[in-house]
Amino acid sequence: MPALEELEIADEPAAWRALGFEVEDGSCQVSSVRLRLVGNGPRRGILGWKLRQREPTAAVAPPHPNGVARIDHVVLLSPDLDRTVNELRSDGFELRRIREGETPGGSTRQAFFRLGEPILEVVQAPEGTSVARNPEGPARLWGIAFLVHDMDATGSALGELVGTPRDAVQRGRMIATVKPEAGLGPAIAFMTPP
Repeated sequence: MPALEELEIADEPAAWRALGFEVEDGSCQVSSVRLRLVGNGPRRGILGWKLRQREPTAAVAPPHPNGVARIDHVVLLSPDLDRTVNELRSDGFELRRIREGETPGGSTRQAFFRLGEPILEVVQAPEGTSVARNPEGPARLWGIAFLVHDMDATGSALGELVGTPRDAVQRGRMIATVKPEAGLGPAIAFMTPP
């Protein structure tokens, strides 16, 4: 089964340092996944991913100063959820489940795959978004949710860069999103463990 090895992100390393991540030589290691920060360019957000065929056997990186221990999930927006699910399954990804119902982001359908350590959450693009307006267009990597064990400590460390924690869709979990003032391309959230 494919596992996530790296995400390429069009952001300046300094913006991620300001958010409490340890960054060295333009990269940030979050548990078993490397975030390669290539700087701002004509495109913003998550530009692509690199996959491997199995989980790593080497040690994983320790938590960051902001409390991030690992990636909880990566969000992929799709104009056609069924088409994207079929493409992922044909590429060897194992569908875990499909969820139907409203979400705070406005989507009504989500599909979940294991991507090694993190989860891949495929979201039907909400009506009115640029992804939804192009039904024949490709799915797009959109955001990352990071796991933190102490939301209060993370919130204190980041101050005004992160919003007020609220209940997540997953019962018993809290989530807080990074504000636009942080200057990051992808949508970023911090979540407590299940």
